[in-house]
Amino acid sequence: MREASREADGDLVWSILRPAVEAGDVFCADPKGGKAGALAYFWPATARVFIAEQDGVPLGVSYLRPNQTGNGAHVCNAGYCTDPRAAGKGIARAMLEHSLATARASGYRAMQYNFVVSTNTRAIATWQRAGFEVVGRLPGAFNHPREGYVDALVMFRKL
Repeated sequence: MREASREADGDLVWSILRPAVEAGDVFCADPKGGKAGALAYFWPATARVFIAEQDGVPLGVSYLRPNQTGNGAHVCNAGYCTDPRAAGKGIARAMLEHSLATARASGYRAMQYNFVVSTNTRAIATWQRAGFEVVGRLPGAFNHPREGYVDALVMFRKL
């Protein structure tokens, strides 16, 4: 896992995000927003972005950032996107483990996922195996391109 550079890695991060963003089924980024929209969503100024590589081949990207500012800044937020060619190979789990370790080392006390689309069952199962709990449900909060309006989950774990 290596930390990404905005200048050097923007195209690479976009190449991994693009299939998921354009599919519109797991992220709230505008599917038609292109590279600029996807990077604004996934890589705001407060985020650190990491690239998961295996034998020098990039297979996923993740971010870690404070979930809130001020008195809520001790809770972080993270997100992940795996290259479709690496699906089912443990890349998301490796990125999760890296983000948990990085969050602890950065002094965060908890991690929260604000908006997990309920149809993203593989991700939900992965996060639950890692100790995350569903602490909230937002009914019909996500307009899935095939399933229509589905729930979004808020998931939380103390560090």
